[in-house]
Amino acid sequence: MLLPSRLTELELAANQIRQDIITSLLSAKSGHSAGPLGMTDVFTALYFEIANITPEKRDAEDRDRVILSNAHICPVLYATLANRGYFPREELSSLRKLGTRLQGHSNNHFRPELPIETCGGPLAQGISQAVGMAIASRTHFQANEKDKGHRPTWQTWCLMGDGELNEGQCWEAFMLAGKLNLRELTVFIDRNNIQIDGFTEDIMPLEPLANKFKAFNWSVIEINGHDIQSVVSAAELAKTTFENPTVIICHTTPGKGVSFMQNRFEWHGKPPNAEEGQIALRELRTLAGQIKSEHE
Repeated sequence: MLLPSRLTELELAANQIRQDIITSLLSAKSGHSAGPLGMTDVFTALYFEIANITPEKRDAEDRDRVILSNAHICPVLYATLANRGYFPREELSSLRKLGTRLQGHSNNHFRPELPIETCGGPLAQGISQAVGMAIASRTHFQANEKDKGHRPTWQTWCLMGDGELNEGQCWEAFMLAGKLNLRELTVFIDRNNIQIDGFTEDIMPLEPLANKFKAFNWSVIEINGHDIQSVVSAAELAKTTFENPTVIICHTTPGKGVSFMQNRFEWHGKPPNAEEGQIALRELRTLAGQIKSEHE
């Protein structure tokens, strides 16, 4: 259980990350808005509290592997890494510009400066890569099992979108992970119910989603993806689940924190214009009017 003071720190960090997402999108004049804002609390919990990875040991052999499968939501990844201390926040203004490190889909070309494990773009490939990394973790542990002073094993965390689950490759990877009882793997699903063409249940219905994962031999945890304590608690439970891989279905609001973006699939793949951006930043700075002044 997080101490109240620590939970407040994480919530404030998440709100700053949301503001940085907006400012980076304004600079780029392109990019995705809804998904990054919706997954900010999960990313904050993962990089500030859960995953065994730090700026000081960004390329350590036993670091946790974090895979962003739906790589188009990378504005939240970049903003989180900047606020975690991996690179200056000022660099966020280079989003999607030619020749910069912060491209429109995350890639691992700049390891280890940016702790990004894989290249993203085509949906569904991230989960297959994550399964491979989790298998490698198990194999590496077994190879060094007799060496009590050196056990370089890691946990693999994979972040996915719910629209991505339309891809058959996902289910092949889920099936293999279940068959291997791959406890080294935990997947966060952004269950925001939208994709680029509309609502998921109109495009390709996913429910009953939890039952599908259970049928593939996965442990399933469903949480409010905006409750940082719930995200941390679910991850801790996943770490202590030894029978099978775990999926954490995070129920989120796309465009979280910005009134005119929330639950609107039209914001899946577009940035705010200058006027919209200022409104969004004002709402985020005042927590939708809960704070009377932006300076409080």
